[in-house]
Amino acid sequence: MVIGRKCAHETGTEASTLAHEQFRIRGKSLWQGDFEVTDRKLPIESEDEKVKPDSMSRRSFVKKVGDVSTTSLLGTAALMTNTDEAQANTEWAEWFQGNYRLMSQEEKDEACARLERRYSAEYDKKVTVDSTPAQEGVLFGYALNIQKCIGCRRCAKACVEENNQSRGDQEIEWIRVLKMEKGDFSASKMSDGYPDSYGIQVGGNAYSASGVVLEGEHYYEPEKVPEEDSFYMPIACMQCEKPPCVKVCPVRTTYRDPDGVVVVDYNWCIGCRMCIGACPYWARRFNWGEPKLPKESMNPKTHYLGNRPRMKGVVEKCTFCVQRTRNGRYPACVEVCPVGARKFGNLLDPDSEVRRVLATKKVFRLKAELNTYPKFFYYMD
Repeated sequence: MVIGRKCAHETGTEASTLAHEQFRIRGKSLWQGDFEVTDRKLPIESEDEKVKPDSMSRRSFVKKVGDVSTTSLLGTAALMTNTDEAQANTEWAEWFQGNYRLMSQEEKDEACARLERRYSAEYDKKVTVDSTPAQEGVLFGYALNIQKCIGCRRCAKACVEENNQSRGDQEIEWIRVLKMEKGDFSASKMSDGYPDSYGIQVGGNAYSASGVVLEGEHYYEPEKVPEEDSFYMPIACMQCEKPPCVKVCPVRTTYRDPDGVVVVDYNWCIGCRMCIGACPYWARRFNWGEPKLPKESMNPKTHYLGNRPRMKGVVEKCTFCVQRTRNGRYPACVEVCPVGARKFGNLLDPDSEVRRVLATKKVFRLKAELNTYPKFFYYMD
């Protein structure tokens, strides 16, 4: 039996009956072709089973979207990018991956594998992206002897090379070494105050160094170091136990790992820079432009939360070289220090170097009054 197009114009009881006929459409739509009656019923839902178009909640929608497999995303990527080029498709898929902190181990492995393929093709060398997690029973800590530091800045340069920081006119350095000059009070400046000669509001010696204060220059190029009457104070991320940067991040892309290291999931960073404003230690850097990392200088041994290449518009910072320290090695800055001013270890191990420093030296934390509880300590012999 073949029903013609007239069924589309039926009205009343006859139309209602036709709508419930046992048929299945074959070929074109009702308005464009014929259809054939079969013994198969239409899947008509009961009133209880019907779902209103607007009844799906945002949470349900996000959950359904989150269930899409990686394979589906890669297939869609090939269609959307209109190319079979691996790098373009991989980058597209990265936009849809979850927050690293919330991923399953399988999802983490897939994310690292995607990055390895992309980085290897981009830098013309075999690149590995590690995902080693924080080790149980470990809380990393750092101690720096400011009496020994000579201001050579080898630590800063080693950090740049180890952690794939941008070079050239967009150079980024996670470590800043402040040069602080030793000064005194001078009788010749007594009449330099203002207002009036002796200074009702500001004294003549107000703008001179007096002793050693946390003010100085971090760009200096002397012929040799240490310079006379100068002291040096390196500053990097303090890996706070109560990090203010984590508290202000609106997408929780920066967070504290169980071993005490504050990390950044670069793929989820939205570039708001609120963490930079919250950090009292000048420890975070922002990529205003596309980072410049020469292929020949790229360190191929990377960690997802550490020294893998970054992108424009994201924040980065010191991670205690997680690609090293979570595999039993010292941070690069500790290894390169020529005077042994830097110590690193497990704060939970009473026999570690850093614990011995805390037990036997004169130790202080920078800006302790802010209650950030840094795990980066300064000490003197």
